[in-house]
Amino acid sequence: MNQSVQIGGKRRISGTARISKKGRTMIDSQYKELKEQMCEICHKMWQLGWVAANDGNVSVKLEDGSFFVTPTGISKSFITPEKLLRIDENGNVLEGLDGSRPSSEIKMHLRCYKEREDVGAVLHAHPPVATGYAVAGKSLDEYSMIETVIALGSVPVTPYGTPSTYEVPDAIAPYLEHHDAVLLQNHGALVVGADLLTAYYRMETLELFAKISLNAHLLGGAKEISEENIDRLISMRESYGVTGRHPGYKKYNK
Repeated sequence: MNQSVQIGGKRRISGTARISKKGRTMIDSQYKELKEQMCEICHKMWQLGWVAANDGNVSVKLEDGSFFVTPTGISKSFITPEKLLRIDENGNVLEGLDGSRPSSEIKMHLRCYKEREDVGAVLHAHPPVATGYAVAGKSLDEYSMIETVIALGSVPVTPYGTPSTYEVPDAIAPYLEHHDAVLLQNHGALVVGADLLTAYYRMETLELFAKISLNAHLLGGAKEISEENIDRLISMRESYGVTGRHPGYKKYNK
């Protein structure tokens, strides 16, 4: 049975009422830890300069098929556990402070979960160097850095989509089959992961690779690894425990 209640006029909660006290305590503990981790990631995103003002959003899929998401209109530096929302697969708010709502960009997150059952977390941000490539319309498709070859492969620029519309999720959907990181044309970056930390690390890897690529071009151009060695590096993903998808050797820039 589903129920909605008001507590102190400040919080709304909807969910399954039939659950044991012990089970509820365990779930509450897990959710508390996850919310704290989400807040830590949000703060790191802000500290690293990946977001400004109300930019960026974070979501995590829960075992019951609902999601924790960051609210709209709040700097990631100000996010605290009680400000996070829980929503369903259609974006309806199940739990959160009165008046809080998810970002209109949540459509992009929900499309990631719909397209990929292995995705457990999604991060969207505007890391400045990677976003510079997105604004320039240049994919990060040089296989020149060992760690990035293993972790991501090429990172394409997806077609332009108007923010807050279904144009963006429709634009990224074809790329999700093979990529865990994409650049959003004239917008920013999007990464997915099996869990929150994996997604966060992918954004770190993406931005560092963008910095290294830019420096290499300033020095005359990056030197690619041979295709034979690229194949060897990609084959090492399983032994390293790397989850997610990989495009293999795929170029996008003409």
